[in-house]
Amino acid sequence: MISRDNVIAVLKTVYDPEIPVDIWELGLIYDIEIKDDEIVIKMTFTSPTCPMMEEMLEQVKNAVQNIAGEIPVRVELVWDPPWDLSKMSDVARLELDLTEQGW
Repeated sequence: MISRDNVIAVLKTVYDPEIPVDIWELGLIYDIEIKDDEIVIKMTFTSPTCPMMEEMLEQVKNAVQNIAGEIPVRVELVWDPPWDLSKMSDVARLELDLTEQGW
């Protein structure tokens, strides 16, 4: 059985092409639902005009599918709540040199 920790570990291998931080630490993943018959990843982007959106959605799906085996993976794009800097982890803020005073 695939675990949430397994999925998170794989998501940490997918990086935003414009920022040297993975999508998990950026706070782009809003939910992970693991069912017997499907894995659903709800994610967002920093901007609805992201030029890499389709490619990144496919990267996420493929990364999780690689560990899911026969279980289908579905990635849902969500915009509510809107992404903002507060969704980033401390790791991401340190990597991008964003202190509380800077954001």
